[in-house]
Amino acid sequence: MTKPYKNFSDFYPFYLSQHQHPVCRQLHFIGSITTLIVLVLILYNQHFIWLLSLPLIGYGFAWVGHFVFEKNRPATFTYPLWSFMGDWVMFWQILNRKL
Repeated sequence: MTKPYKNFSDFYPFYLSQHQHPVCRQLHFIGSITTLIVLVLILYNQHFIWLLSLPLIGYGFAWVGHFVFEKNRPATFTYPLWSFMGDWVMFWQILNRKL
């Protein structure tokens, strides 16, 4: 995971290679959709302190997928911004059945 990527389009194929196991991808999707739902509830109820829970929700599901099913180290540790972007691109592709 030490290859220096110059742009996101070069990084994304690597990102997908770290998410081969279907359960890992499903856990990422569950974490992302749950994060969105909780975000809407937080904003609606104006309980902004709960915004602190969002990374735990999103990354909690994802990391279980990596450590238990993929048996790899999440790319977030090396490429935090591009991994965050990759999560949402993968989420959108799963939602649209392109992945």
